[in-house]
Amino acid sequence: MYRLLFDLLFRRMDPERAHHLAFGWIRQVSRVPVLRRLVAAVLAPRLPQLRTEAFGLSLPGPFGLAAGFDKNAVAIDGMAMLGFGHVEIGTVTGQPQPGNPRQRLFRLVPDRALVNRMGFNNEGSAAVAARLAARNPVFPVTVGVNIGKTKVIPENEAAADYVTSAERLARHADYLVVNVSSPNTPGLRDLQAVGQLRPLLSAVREAADRSVPGRRVPLLVKIAPDLADEDVDAVADLAVELGLDGIIATNTTIARDGLGLATEASAIEAIGAGGLSGAPLRSRSLEVLRRLYARVGGRITLVGVGGIETADDAWERILAGATLVQGYSAFVYEGPCWARRIHRGLAARLAASPYATLADAVGADTRKAAV
Repeated sequence: MYRLLFDLLFRRMDPERAHHLAFGWIRQVSRVPVLRRLVAAVLAPRLPQLRTEAFGLSLPGPFGLAAGFDKNAVAIDGMAMLGFGHVEIGTVTGQPQPGNPRQRLFRLVPDRALVNRMGFNNEGSAAVAARLAARNPVFPVTVGVNIGKTKVIPENEAAADYVTSAERLARHADYLVVNVSSPNTPGLRDLQAVGQLRPLLSAVREAADRSVPGRRVPLLVKIAPDLADEDVDAVADLAVELGLDGIIATNTTIARDGLGLATEASAIEAIGAGGLSGAPLRSRSLEVLRRLYARVGGRITLVGVGGIETADDAWERILAGATLVQGYSAFVYEGPCWARRIHRGLAARLAASPYATLADAVGADTRKAAV
């Protein structure tokens, strides 16, 4: 049904307009008590075998919504209603900003992929913090808050900008993510260099601790798939050194070659710059995840994201070392039943596996490969 709607309606619309239309429908349904209970009963069943423990939190399932879909924390209950086990909002910046000029979101339909150069369009950390503080949750769901650098802030003042957001948002976050890997903010990816990343993460950790003295807010970092292998290793080692709670692998890629894209080269060239996400990212994101798990083992929680479409994709990430998995791009192509299909498929794969729990399966294939 959804695929027919996509072909007849959404595919013919500007992708950003289609996003806002679908997003509006989700929000409206979640505001009607009878409707949201009915939808949640169908799309968000709780499967006890999928309950997952991650950085001290208990989640109903491992599959969640990646950052980028709900930038301003306006539809958390709507996404929980659709069955996502956690919702990561943002990316939120210290100051409000409109993002890059439109058109800035593009579909690569033959590849089931997206290209975006949104540029962290959001209302800013003060407005998002106020919204989270006023929130009266309808559904219990873990909320991650993803923070990034305001575009106009120079690189040498980036840490202070992140600290501002952390101080405002940490108390409202079940976990906090430092995003240094979007390709759409000039200079942002330079912050992934260990020499810059160490003081940045240390400053955010201290800010979160100051803001929430009675609770240690888990802190994660999100990295790019375009890092060289030795830089992936360096980030992994730094995360262990600083006592980070997790690493999210990975963000979008700036690469176009070597991805086996089916979309015509001329169409891709016409789109221009931006981060590519979706199915073509699967292989490299999985490779980075495996490398991270081989480096850190169970000392740090890993979150797998990038090219996840099916339960098989999610299961592969778990076996590679991910405790949690996330998606976004495939939601555009799969529709509102997507999270339900992923979780039910994971339950079936767990039942057919030699593992008693999902925790037992985490990293199993990577450990075998290392023997």
